[in-house]
Amino acid sequence: MTNILLQNLPTDLYSDEPEMESSTHLNQMLLLISCLQWYWRDRQDYFVAGNLTIYYSAKQKKSEHFRGPDFFVVLDTDPNPQRKSWVVWQEQGKYPNFILEILSDSTANTDRGLKKQIYQDIFRTPEYFWFDPDTEELKGFHLVDGFYQEIVPIEQKFWSEQLQLYIGVLDGKARFFNPDRELVLLPSESALLMERQILSLEERSAKLESQLRSLGIEPQG
Repeated sequence: MTNILLQNLPTDLYSDEPEMESSTHLNQMLLLISCLQWYWRDRQDYFVAGNLTIYYSAKQKKSEHFRGPDFFVVLDTDPNPQRKSWVVWQEQGKYPNFILEILSDSTANTDRGLKKQIYQDIFRTPEYFWFDPDTEELKGFHLVDGFYQEIVPIEQKFWSEQLQLYIGVLDGKARFFNPDRELVLLPSESALLMERQILSLEERSAKLESQLRSLGIEPQG
């Protein structure tokens, strides 16, 4: 009966999420999306989004038919970024593998309570995290026998089995770290690092040429 109802619902639904509550909220969400997209730039098997509505039920009231995680990742799916929303019955019944909510004064209780319950009992999302930009509180949970259990941090970083990445706090922001606990960079950070490495090589090369000349050796072009 549920499948019949789901099939009869509109299939071209727009996201129903409100605008971000603050620039901090927005910047954190974009930071996570940009870092993951850059780190996984050679992959074509995932979908990542932020503040995008997930439509998931046909039997409840309209106000309960959807949720809009601040950041979520669905694995083993088409990466098409043109989706207006994530409609579960159009996506082979897939729900997010990973969700992170960015807490605020107005959403913290819901994120810690109702949303956590929905992600556990209905979405069955394997990993759920929340992050509070004001207090820098970061917590992670993984699904064990149908219930969320806290992920124990390792050196203040939480391992995500779904993303195969660590999540930690750096300079007041939630950031990804690779399995070696190295920071996952933004494209701009990666470009800056490359520039610095090139400059360092040029400086070392110039210093070596100067040392050779002081010994009467002319460096070969």
